[in-house]
Amino acid sequence: MVRRWNGLDEVPADWGRSVITIGVFDGVHRGHQRIVGTAVEEARRRGLRSVVITFDPHPDEVVRPGTHPPLLAGTKRRIELLEGLGADAVVVVPFTLELSRMAPDDFVQSVLVDRLHAAHVIVGEDFRFGHKAKGDVALLRELGEKYDFTAEGLPLVANGGTISSTHIRERLEAGDVEAAARALGRPHRVEGVVVRGHQRGRALGFPTANLETPPHTAIPADGVYGGRLICDSDRYPDFRWPAAISIGTNPTFEGVERTVEAYALDRDDLDLYGEHMAVDFTVRIRDTLKFDSVDALVEQMHRDVDQIRELTS
Repeated sequence: MVRRWNGLDEVPADWGRSVITIGVFDGVHRGHQRIVGTAVEEARRRGLRSVVITFDPHPDEVVRPGTHPPLLAGTKRRIELLEGLGADAVVVVPFTLELSRMAPDDFVQSVLVDRLHAAHVIVGEDFRFGHKAKGDVALLRELGEKYDFTAEGLPLVANGGTISSTHIRERLEAGDVEAAARALGRPHRVEGVVVRGHQRGRALGFPTANLETPPHTAIPADGVYGGRLICDSDRYPDFRWPAAISIGTNPTFEGVERTVEAYALDRDDLDLYGEHMAVDFTVRIRDTLKFDSVDALVEQMHRDVDQIRELTS
């Protein structure tokens, strides 16, 4: 069972030496998966335990307020994904101004050595740490000699190509959810609580779940997509259903608020208000369009659903 610690204070005092990997790991994409997987394998080879260190909130927002990037996965989802990679423990370190101002040596001693007893540290080759990001992999190796651990930096690659969270965000901004999925190793997911909207979809014969997403969520470009609507609650345990997903402002109705709405194909019996749901994006069907009439919109929605049904069957 994976141990989950909220902050370094929760690390047991008798925790032994560890193989550690550190990063924000936004999206836990295939490059991240390679790094964490390497740490897990190295820990097993050495007969030690593996620990993943991640941060919340995103360091950019603390160091440069107002620059928070769109998140590919919220904290809860990110931890679940990291835990699924086989590490013995995941520790979420609160990223504060105080932490950002620590000298690289102090960061290594207080976080990696004193708390987690590092034997080996694996990071991405572009990893930076300490005040003003002065620490890099070369310095981490030097400090390892001082504090009796080894360190290595790995490229964020999979199948020969470099992968970055920035690239995935760019693909989502362009609506290219298929390229994003290839880099992530799974479909991109957007989560939120289902809230009441204008309920136009139900009136048109396509009742939708209107998701209220958390701040800083990486939402794909406006358009119509095929994917899945997902829930795991007491009312709908392990619910996975093919869905048509619409992102945009509903221009046919002169809307101004951008929404994420999902229609579970051929289901009009669902009561989803208040449920925490997720949508996985599989394929983009078309741009968001303004139609001359509601009838024209409904005709297109039928065509969209038929196409998505075929693609997600």
